[in-house]
Amino acid sequence: MTYRKAIEKDLKSVAELFDSYRVFYEKESDLESAEKFIFERLKNNDSEIFIAENESLELVGFVQLYPLFSSTRMEKLWLLNDLFVNADFRGKGVSVNLIDTAKNLVRETHACGLFLETSKTNIIGNNLYPKTGFKLNNDSNYYEWNNS
Repeated sequence: MTYRKAIEKDLKSVAELFDSYRVFYEKESDLESAEKFIFERLKNNDSEIFIAENESLELVGFVQLYPLFSSTRMEKLWLLNDLFVNADFRGKGVSVNLIDTAKNLVRETHACGLFLETSKTNIIGNNLYPKTGFKLNNDSNYYEWNNS
């Protein structure tokens, strides 16, 4: 398995994975919009997308990170927003290696860490993240406001 930064030629394959990721979170499939969204992220350098590519050059997983800043620490912080591995490749260490790739980005950019959220019902993620060194933050409340 190879882990690398996504480039424009990966667009269609990353969009397919991204669409599957959204379906996992109970959103309707919309491959056209997924491709547009990923294209904009790549074109505008809004995020960092790393992919897992198997020996057949098939993309089997991705992680997408967005840059943030911690005002109290006065340092860059990365939001691990999306992590997805094709069901046929789960349980083979792909997610762990994608997370390690994200941790390398933190080190390379001299950021202070990674932040993520996942649904309480995401059993896979809630078992995975502590195994990769993440700690559940019980000291903070998570609030959300939506403009809709």
